[in-house]
Amino acid sequence: MIRVRFAPSPTGPLHIGGVRTALFNYLFAKKNKGKFILRIEDTDQTRYVEGAENYICESLEWCGIKFDEGINEGGEFGPYRQSERKNIYDKFARELLESENAYIAFDSPEELEKLRKNAEEKGNTFTYNYETRNNLNNSLNVSPEEVKKRIDANVPYVIRFKIPENHNFEIYDLIRGAIKINTKELDDKVLQKADGLPTYHLANIVDDYLMKITHVIRGEEWLPSLPLHILLYEAFGWKTPEFAHLPLILKPSGKGKLSKRDGDSLGFPVFPIEWKDEKGEIYNSFKNQGYFPDAFVNMLALLGWNPGTEQEIFSIDELIKAFSLEKVGKSGSRFDPDKTKWFNHQYLIRKTNEEIAEMFEPILNEKNIEHKNFDLPKICGLVKERVNFINELYDETYFFFKAPVEYDEKFLKKAWQENTKQILEDVKTLISEIKDFEAEICENTIKNWLTENEIGFGKIMSPLRLALVGEGKGPGVFDIMEIIGKDETIKRIDTFISHNS
Repeated sequence: MIRVRFAPSPTGPLHIGGVRTALFNYLFAKKNKGKFILRIEDTDQTRYVEGAENYICESLEWCGIKFDEGINEGGEFGPYRQSERKNIYDKFARELLESENAYIAFDSPEELEKLRKNAEEKGNTFTYNYETRNNLNNSLNVSPEEVKKRIDANVPYVIRFKIPENHNFEIYDLIRGAIKINTKELDDKVLQKADGLPTYHLANIVDDYLMKITHVIRGEEWLPSLPLHILLYEAFGWKTPEFAHLPLILKPSGKGKLSKRDGDSLGFPVFPIEWKDEKGEIYNSFKNQGYFPDAFVNMLALLGWNPGTEQEIFSIDELIKAFSLEKVGKSGSRFDPDKTKWFNHQYLIRKTNEEIAEMFEPILNEKNIEHKNFDLPKICGLVKERVNFINELYDETYFFFKAPVEYDEKFLKKAWQENTKQILEDVKTLISEIKDFEAEICENTIKNWLTENEIGFGKIMSPLRLALVGEGKGPGVFDIMEIIGKDETIKRIDTFISHNS
C-alpha cells in the first residue's frame, strides 16, 4: 500500500510552500488509494515555537487536507511526535556503530571552530569527512578502552555517519530523474547529538522506515540531503522509498524563493490562516483576506503541477483524479497574487446567489445595515461579477441600503445639463404611474417615453444613476430601481433635484 507523510517542524507558522507539500502528498495518497500521515518532527527543542503545532493542524483542516494517521488521528505506527519517540532512535544509532557505518566523535565545539578558522586563513573550507576524520578526536583514532573510559567519564560526544570513501552511485528522483553522486562530495553528518537526541537525518530515516513510508514527497531544499539518506538506508539494509523533490515557489518577480516575510513586504498573504507571534504581531492570511479554502487549494495545486490540459478550475475530487508526480515540473513556480485573486473570483461567481447572500449577511449585520426588506440574493447576483471576495460586496452594494447624501462632483458636471431637471421631473411622474414595478417594465416604459419625445437615452441614464447611487457605478439602473422600490426611487430623485436646484 502507498504510504506518504507530511512531516513539518513546529518552528513557526506554516508557509504556503509547506501547505503545497502537504497537498501534493494528500493528492498522491488519495489518487493511489493509500494512506496519508502527519508526523511532527520536534526533536530540535531550541527552535520549538509554542502554538506552531496547533497552527499546522488548523491550517490544513481549513484547507480540507485530512490525515489517515497522525498526532490527532492516532494509528498503529505511533506515536507521531518525534519528541515522544526518543527511546527508539538510540537503538538504531548503536546499530550503525556496531556495523561500523558510524563512529563516536569527541571533538568539542571549540576544537571544531579552531579547525574551521585555520582552514579559512589558508583559503580553504574545513569539512569533517573521509579526508580529515582519521586525524580527529574520534573513535577511529582512539582505542576501544579509551572510548569506554571517556564515555564513563561523561565526556560529551556525538555519533557521526561514516560516509563511504570515493564511492560513485546513482540515485533516482521521481521528478528530477537520475542524479549521479560521488561520496567525496559529502561530509560525515552528525546522527546523534551530545544530548542523546537524534538529528533530523537519523530520526527522519528511522521513522519513515518504521512507519512503512513508500514515497517521500518533500521540498527541493531537502535534495542535498538525499545522498546521505540513501546511504543510511543502505547501511541499515532497508529498502529505500521512492523520492520526489518538489520545485520551489518563487517570488512574484520570479527571482528567489518566496519567503515568510515576503507577504508583509510585497502586500499579499503567504500563510493559510492568521498567525500571531510571541511579540503579539499578527500576520495576514488567505483566510482573513477572504479566500475560499477550495480556491486557495486549487491555486496551490497548479503551482508546480501542470495537468496537461487547459483546465484551471478543479474540485478536490478532480485534482485527486488528475494528479500525478510525472506532471510536476523541475523548475520553480512563480507566485502570482493577481492570478490567486482570479481563482477566488472564479469560485465566488460559481456559487449560487443564495450562498453568497448567506455569507454577505454577517457583514451587513456587523455594519448595522437593515436588510430584511431587501432581496439579498438578487443584489448579490447583480454585483458578484465585480468582486473577488465576499468582503468586497458592500462597496458594490451600499447604495441599495442607504440613499446617497452627496454626489460625485466630476460625474455631476457631465450629467447635469440645462434640461436635466425637467426630464427628471417627467420621468418621476412616469415612474409613479407604473403598477408592476419591475426592472424590465421600468426600462421599456422609460425607453418608449424617450423615443416618443425624441430625447437621447444618455440624457436620463447618467442623472438617474447619480440620483440613485451618488456615483457613476453600480449594476443596471432599472435593476436598482426594482430592488429599492418605487417610493424610494421617487424619493431619491426628489432629493437629487433639490440638491441641484
